[in-house]
Amino acid sequence: MNRVTLAIIAFFGTALLLYWQVQSKQNAGEGKQTSSQLLPDFVATELRSVEYNDKGQVSSKVSASYMEHFQASNITEFTEPVYLIYPNEGAAQWRLSASRGKLSKNSGKVVLEQDVQIQAISQQEPLQNLSTSYLELDLNTMIMTSNRPILVFGKGFNVTGQGLYADLNAQEVKLLSQVKGSYEPK
Repeated sequence: MNRVTLAIIAFFGTALLLYWQVQSKQNAGEGKQTSSQLLPDFVATELRSVEYNDKGQVSSKVSASYMEHFQASNITEFTEPVYLIYPNEGAAQWRLSASRGKLSKNSGKVVLEQDVQIQAISQQEPLQNLSTSYLELDLNTMIMTSNRPILVFGKGFNVTGQGLYADLNAQEVKLLSQVKGSYEPK
């Protein structure tokens, strides 16, 4: 090999090395932007929050062992959330709990997942407990929906079904399909 060939190889080798360094730095910068977008804007542990309606009355209370809020999407994620729901501006009637939850502030919808329990606050309610693995609650209309299996426990009866539609303001609960139940008179 002569000097000209060696010089050309060294020139192209240096150009390739510089190109590789620039590409590595750009990819590292993109990775930092992506990971910072996934970081919450704020977090809380042992959260307790009260939400009021336009008239100054309590509309819901929420507590959670851990919470992350993402300002860009206006979504809040909860670990072990517990919601107390006050339909028709009255006293708390239902306690909703789950392993995980997500609140979309833009739509006013709460999604609860994994071991969802809906419990009546009053012992006088005919329905005492509903269980499912997934539930959506619209805080504006107080309507709960689910497309998953539902297990209902009441005073002297048990019912199972697929899917749920519940209007908490109207105090109506409907299982949508495959309904089976048993009644035990006292």
